[in-house]
Amino acid sequence: MSDITMYGAEWCGDCRRSKRFLDTNNIKYNYIDIETDPAASDKVIEINGGMRSIPVIIFSDGTHLTEPSDIALKAKLEELKVL
Repeated sequence: MSDITMYGAEWCGDCRRSKRFLDTNNIKYNYIDIETDPAASDKVIEINGGMRSIPVIIFSDGTHLTEPSDIALKAKLEELKVL
């Protein structure tokens, strides 16, 4: 298990981009498809204050990013010394 969890869906372009970024940089993460896990969908809505925006990436420090750019994701991973 990883300290990073990503909530997403296969149809989501931003999710595919974030997955590609993490995979390319050999970052381990748990991927949860909100289309196949109703509880995960509810969690995303809770995190985003009622919005079902994805991807949501949760980090080991308890923070999260919603729909991050690759630049924002890279900065966060560097801050956590993962990248």
